[in-house]
Amino acid sequence: MDIKHLRYFKQVADQGSFTKAAALLHIAQPAISMTIKKLEEELALTLFHRQDRKVSLTDEGHHLYKHASRIIQATDDALLEMQELKGLIRGDVRVGIPSMLGSYYFPPILMAFRHRFPQLNLTVIDGGAGKLQQLLENGELDLAVIVDETTPSTLETEVFLREQMMVICPRDHAFSSLNSISYSDFFAEELVMFNSGYFHRNVVDRIAITSNTTPKISVETNLIPLIKSIVKQGFAISTLMSMVIENEPELIARPFTKPVWLDLSIAWRRDGYLSQANQTFVSFLLEQSADNSR
Repeated sequence: MDIKHLRYFKQVADQGSFTKAAALLHIAQPAISMTIKKLEEELALTLFHRQDRKVSLTDEGHHLYKHASRIIQATDDALLEMQELKGLIRGDVRVGIPSMLGSYYFPPILMAFRHRFPQLNLTVIDGGAGKLQQLLENGELDLAVIVDETTPSTLETEVFLREQMMVICPRDHAFSSLNSISYSDFFAEELVMFNSGYFHRNVVDRIAITSNTTPKISVETNLIPLIKSIVKQGFAISTLMSMVIENEPELIARPFTKPVWLDLSIAWRRDGYLSQANQTFVSFLLEQSADNSR
C-alpha cells in the first residue's frame, strides 16, 4: 500500500465525502475516487458505503482506518525527525491547556516563551481534560496539560504544578468562619461547576461517588467570570484553584478537610516523536515552574 493512498483514504473517512476530501488535499475529485477504487481492488475489499453524496466506512474500512492512522502518524514523525537531523527545525508547538490554567497560570509563561523563542510558532487549544487527552492521543496536539492521576500508558508525563482544590464562597457565607470544609457540608450547598470533562468537575464527581452523594449542581458553565459572579452574588458556591480569586476581595478560599491535591502534568504521546520545538517548550515550562515554586 502506498502511504499517499492511505492519506487519501483517511481524509475521505474523516470528511465523509470525496468532494470535501479532494478540496482539502488540493486534488481533483475524480483522482481521489480513482485512488480509493484502486486501493479497494488491491485489497479485494469494499472500504466505503456509497449512498448518494455521502460515504461511510464499512466494517473492513474501520479496521483499515485504525492501521492507517497509526501508519500516517508514524510516517509524519519519521519525516519530522529526519528534517530536524538535517537542521530543518519545524518550529511548531501545539499545546492543549484547560481554561482555568490558560487564564490564570499560563499567560506569563506563554508570553515569556514567545519572547525567548520568537522563531517558534505557538498554538494553544482550550478544552476539557478528556477532550485534550483525546486530541493528544489522536496526534492533533503535540502536548497537553492533564491531571496526572489516571494517566494512560500511551502517554509520557512530567508534573509541573501541584495545586490544591479549594472551596470558593462569598465572604459573608457561613464557611468563611471555618478553617476547612467537609465533603458532606460542601455537597449540601447549591453548586456552580464546570461542565463534565473538565478536570475540576471530574474530581468533584469522583469525590461525590466515593462519598455516596449526589451534588446539587444548579449551574454548569466553563466561563470562569460567570462562576465567580454567581458565587459573589450568593446563588451558589464552587471549587477552584486559589490563584483564580487572588484579586477578588469579595471571595474567599477554604481547603477541604480532607485535602484534594491536583498534580498537573504536561503530556505527550509515548510512541510519538517529540520535536525539538516541543522539547524546548517542555523544558521551558519545567524551568519556569521550578522558578515559581521557589
